[in-house]
Amino acid sequence: MALKVGTRAPDFEGVTDSGEKFRLSDLIGKKHIVLYFYPKDDTPGCTAEACSFRDNWEEVKKYDAVVIGVSSDSVESHRQFKSKYSLPFTLISDTTKEIRKLYDVKGTLMPPRVTFVIDKDGIIRHVYDSQLNATAHVREAVNALKKIAPPA
Repeated sequence: MALKVGTRAPDFEGVTDSGEKFRLSDLIGKKHIVLYFYPKDDTPGCTAEACSFRDNWEEVKKYDAVVIGVSSDSVESHRQFKSKYSLPFTLISDTTKEIRKLYDVKGTLMPPRVTFVIDKDGIIRHVYDSQLNATAHVREAVNALKKIAPPA
């Protein structure tokens, strides 16, 4: 079971699609965060999900938020996926699955698809878990952002 609403989001370090170090705590106090975990780059459901975040990027930004995607794919895989679909947000490589473990987003056959909305104070305000309804993740995230952040 994923982390619960009202708990502090665990801090983590990772490597972005551009090969840079990323630390979640660097965003705390600055932005609301939509952190979504997905199974695999360039697969039908994951592409639909990523593209729905891309297509709603301006809406997400209205609430002073950023989107961070996490999967166990390599930095190079993320770089290609981001380029192919013109994704405007950061993808984090979690090849060791340590970030998934921190967020308790582990699966048996396939990694789960779970989205967390984290406020500027670092508190999880919404969790959406749906493997099959990939494009609903952005709608769930935007609805949660509307409740916690006035539009900029």
